Amino acid sequence: MRKINKPWGHEIIWAETDQYIGKILHINAGHRLSLQYHRQKEETIYVLEGTLLLWNGEGEVMAIEKGRNWHNKPGDIHRFGASKDEDVVLFEVSTPHLDDVVRLEDDYRRD
Repeated sequence: MRKINKPWGHEIIWAETDQYIGKILHINAGHRLSLQYHRQKEETIYVLEGTLLLWNGEGEVMAIEKGRNWHNKPGDIHRFGASKDEDVVLFEVSTPHLDDVVRLEDDYRRD
């Protein structure tokens, strides 16, 4: 297991094989990940705590409530975030392509 600090919170990689990755993402209140897509990575998330804000490629924002899940296929543009009022914790299971992130926008000016 390993914890990786991020500008939006942190992630814990709790399973890592050549077939899949299991993560716990903690998104701090008022923060969000980059607007991104993946060329190969496919991921499914489950909201454990809070209400996840999910931006899609058309700029629409959806609220994914605790106990709900979401699936991203390669090429799906998305951004995860938390409202200013509460942290969000989610489980993510994905293919093992950890470096497959194409950022379109980023609040923290990362490439």
